[in-house]
Amino acid sequence: MKKLFRSPLPIVLLCVCGALGRPSLQADELKIWKEFVALVRAGGFPPDRLKPLAEGYENVLLEYLSVFKKVEPGLWEKSPEIQRNGPLVNFIIAFYDERRPFNFQFIEEGGRWYFRHLEQVLVRLDKTPPPPTSTFPDTDEERKAWAREEIYWSQIVFLYTALVPKLGKQAFLDLLRDGPGYFVGAKSWVPFVPPQRAFVLYMCWDQANLRGMNTRGDCVTLEKLEDNEAVVRFKNHACFLLYRNAAHLKPMISLADYREIFETIWQSRASAAGWDLAVEHLDPNGLEILFRLTR
Repeated sequence: MKKLFRSPLPIVLLCVCGALGRPSLQADELKIWKEFVALVRAGGFPPDRLKPLAEGYENVLLEYLSVFKKVEPGLWEKSPEIQRNGPLVNFIIAFYDERRPFNFQFIEEGGRWYFRHLEQVLVRLDKTPPPPTSTFPDTDEERKAWAREEIYWSQIVFLYTALVPKLGKQAFLDLLRDGPGYFVGAKSWVPFVPPQRAFVLYMCWDQANLRGMNTRGDCVTLEKLEDNEAVVRFKNHACFLLYRNAAHLKPMISLADYREIFETIWQSRASAAGWDLAVEHLDPNGLEILFRLTR
């Protein structure tokens, strides 16, 4: 179960909340939490108690809640941190890792509560010092990497949905072919090895350190590097972790089209560096990928 909740969940939440420590409200708010927990643990969460943050994501929320049904009963007994901001009520609770709590967000309307959002990336800007200040609460490097990747891929998918109907898929994919520029970056930042090797090493560094979301450091493995052949293995690649966990992506694009975008970008980059690239998806969800590069 610990592994189940390791990856952060969708979209960065800027938790600008108020109303700390209001005893008169705590009982009413805890009543919401207890009713919600009972429904989750019973299974079959009622769809009429959902009002998603983004319209049309009811099924995504239900999928998440079905996973939380597996949380050990004793962990639900922990006392959540309660934050209220007008009709919004947030319950922050850590099940397994105190550094990675979940935020369950609800909205009250007409005397009735509705489950609204689930988030594990929290930026506690409610704790910002009063102005004037140049200090803003931060989060850990893994979550900031998640935020960077989510912004990047969300923008690509948004452009895909907006432009493909107007330009056609092939024209849109051609816009993503950034290979020549990527190869210039590799040659300029890694000038002490031959250019083709520089590309492979730069790609590994880029995906492990600049773009990677796995602070354990095993997300990218260079298995082979020779003048005419290279093999690179990716585990829990950021691109596909996002597709699995970010609620807003699945309704916008199919996994097949999403994968085509990913492969188009990397085929362009490899080709510009003089490599032929074969992409092997060892996991159906893209969580383990093998790049075989040959010349």
